[in-house]
Amino acid sequence: METYSVLLVDDEEEIRAGISRKIDWLSLGFDLVGQAENGADALDLAEQLQPDVVLTDIKMPFMDGLELCRHLRQSLPAAKLVVFSGFDDFEYARKAVGMGVSEYIMKPINAPELMEVLQKLRQQLDQQRSERRDMESLRRRYEETLPILRELFYTRLLEGHIPADQIQERAARYELELPQGSWTAAVVDADLPAGGSVLGRDELMLSVRDFLQEQFELEGCAARAILYNDAVAVLICMDDVQRLYPLIGELQRLCALGRSYLDLTLTMGVGLPCSAPGELHSSVEGARSALDYRVLMEGDRVIYIGDVEPDRSQQLSLEEEDQRALSAAVKLGSSRQVEEVVDFLINRVRESLLPLPQCHLYFQEIITCLTKLIRSGGVRMEAVFGPGFTGVVSLTDFRSLGELEQWLTGRCQILREQLGRQRTDSAWRIVEQAKNYLAEHYASSDTNVDALCAHLHLSPTYFSTLFKRETGKSFTAYVTDLRMERAAALLRDTDEKTYLIAEQTGYQDPNYFSYVFKRHFGVTPSKFRAGRQQ
Repeated sequence: METYSVLLVDDEEEIRAGISRKIDWLSLGFDLVGQAENGADALDLAEQLQPDVVLTDIKMPFMDGLELCRHLRQSLPAAKLVVFSGFDDFEYARKAVGMGVSEYIMKPINAPELMEVLQKLRQQLDQQRSERRDMESLRRRYEETLPILRELFYTRLLEGHIPADQIQERAARYELELPQGSWTAAVVDADLPAGGSVLGRDELMLSVRDFLQEQFELEGCAARAILYNDAVAVLICMDDVQRLYPLIGELQRLCALGRSYLDLTLTMGVGLPCSAPGELHSSVEGARSALDYRVLMEGDRVIYIGDVEPDRSQQLSLEEEDQRALSAAVKLGSSRQVEEVVDFLINRVRESLLPLPQCHLYFQEIITCLTKLIRSGGVRMEAVFGPGFTGVVSLTDFRSLGELEQWLTGRCQILREQLGRQRTDSAWRIVEQAKNYLAEHYASSDTNVDALCAHLHLSPTYFSTLFKRETGKSFTAYVTDLRMERAAALLRDTDEKTYLIAEQTGYQDPNYFSYVFKRHFGVTPSKFRAGRQQ
């Protein structure tokens, strides 16, 4: 029988031992995979174990059960949360229910009551998994709720094939509402499960489309998910453009939820905001370009084009398949991939036998694509084409298509190296700015990733990935190391009280400071100081 994992959190060891011993976990379909004595440890364990169910006490040191539930709602949105407490307090129950807690149990806990709760959770988990895997049901729902004309309308809207003055008229004809506000588009792709799937690509993307439509929830935003080419597109209307970064956070939550619900790894590219539905074709181009950067990311990611390509005003519109392939190879591909794309483009001319004027126009379009990539990447034109380049390449300058191919491949390889160097330098500068900021603000208890990202004008998702890749540490681990190094110096070189050192290193709770210090150095602050004085 397939089991669901459980994490047990309580600061009283006797209660943890009693629950662990009295419950026949396997017969109920569960596996007790971990235990923690406080909310802070539980949060670390939850990140490692990814439990399906968390059983937690309310009153605990360092981080209580309600605070733990608030964090878990973001990091493990699919997990079932059960809280128990010795305080018959309606306010606790009200707050717990407001955080999406499944059950609230009063202490003392008895085994029959807890077993009944676990049986109920098992039924809910089984039902959710069954519903998500029932592709036949999803296919029927598709036929009933999404008529072909509506899907075609949204597709043509994204491709820019509907005149602006006809958009609202056609939307009304199909009983669709396009509200006023700022619009943006996201393109979603899915990787198959590690063990493969018996379902076809179209069926998987259908399930992703329905999942996103059902689970999206962000105040001030309306979203519509559609099948779009070989992926899924999400059209989002925001009542205020300032909701863009909260929107990126919501899409990140959906990526995490998609792994639990669908057993799929989702990657999303998000385009720049626009002012009307008629401009969505420009936003979706940016979203597709953002999706090209997924090869540099790990795991579930939401990639905003404004983060990876802040200035896209000069970038080529990627509507043609050959232009998209050339751009992706030069920006993110290997040397071999650049050679293959250029060879493909040249072979198209060899096989078509077009007249010389048409060949000249075709090659000029390729040069225009490269010059726009140069400008948008901040690369000097002469660094790629040499001094005196006028922007025009004539076929009569070359003796054969082979010679032209060799020259074009060389220009593309140089540009690829230049863009890679620019990207590395940019990442280094961002991380150095972050380190300087933390060196000045680590002592403040208000220092967190959101405050830093507001200072840097970056999304938290993009920054966290970049920071971990460049430093080898998560943001939290880096800040903790800074604070612990400073605390150790103060303990070693001053006679300051421990609670004052805690305040000077960003910890308002001296007990939690001592807990973190011992976990970091293996000894308490007092023993550390005593050892240094010997």
